[in-house]
Amino acid sequence: MSDWKAETAISFENVSVRKSDFVLGPTTLDIPSGYITAIVGPNGSGKSTLFRMALDLAKPDHGKVTVLGQEIGSGDDDALKQHIGYVPEEPYAHESRLKGSDKAKINGFWYKGWDLFRYQELLRILQVNDHQLLGDMSKGMRRKTELALALAHNPELLLLDEPSSGLDPLAWKIMIDLLHRHMDQGDRTILMTSHIVDEVKRLADFIVFMAQGKVLGFYEKDELFCSWFTYYVSGEGIDARDLADMPGQTGIEFAGMHTFRVTTGKAQDAEAWCTDAGLTVVSKSAMELDEIMAALLHGIGLETKANEARGLRR
Repeated sequence: MSDWKAETAISFENVSVRKSDFVLGPTTLDIPSGYITAIVGPNGSGKSTLFRMALDLAKPDHGKVTVLGQEIGSGDDDALKQHIGYVPEEPYAHESRLKGSDKAKINGFWYKGWDLFRYQELLRILQVNDHQLLGDMSKGMRRKTELALALAHNPELLLLDEPSSGLDPLAWKIMIDLLHRHMDQGDRTILMTSHIVDEVKRLADFIVFMAQGKVLGFYEKDELFCSWFTYYVSGEGIDARDLADMPGQTGIEFAGMHTFRVTTGKAQDAEAWCTDAGLTVVSKSAMELDEIMAALLHGIGLETKANEARGLRR
């Protein structure tokens, strides 16, 4: 896990939420300013709940949430929300009778930083006709409209809950490019959730893993992929107990002929340990995001959720 420190855009301090069918936390999590952070986890992990708390659309039972230096719920937050853009996972049903252009007029009235020319440029890039009713648009067209609306006031903080849901491959590539351009200014932050492995790899600087309302880890992306590997390890007379102390190991499987398949989140330490133990590394391969998620869940005994994690889309 990275020791990296920076100013935070969002701070969740010991927050918890308890409902009849769901428990979140207690969770402490800092989202760094100036970077893209992706939260990854199975459905029902609590990702959207964190977003809603950051927007004061849901209240924690305990703890506090601070966004751009202001504690949420401590007073009038209209000025704060001027600096935030949000694309929810599911569009708001009550807006379905509005045209995209109607919602743009509302946004233009409310956001002091609303940029009409930027909005029109985004419509052109995304190939959107905003004169349709939002409720009559296809899922992908409405998603593109929501993205244009969220980006057009150049928000300092952008919250994207499954932003590519419904987008075709071409629109997805355009979205990736738009988000990279949005970050070019250097003082902006994106917090996103995604089930798309390639989306996280292309966009995220930091990755948060969540499951069952708890944060499993916060990682710098490049460090994460350099640390998590699958090894095939062999040795005369070796058995699983000999590998139990391998640094970072999260799973051991017999592979036949004095060989075991081992997953670890501390690759360099694990290789050095094998050398010291007189074991041979037959082969190794870097793990993909879904495999890392499954390994983390397997390590804490959440087998069903681990199987769900393997369903993250490439």
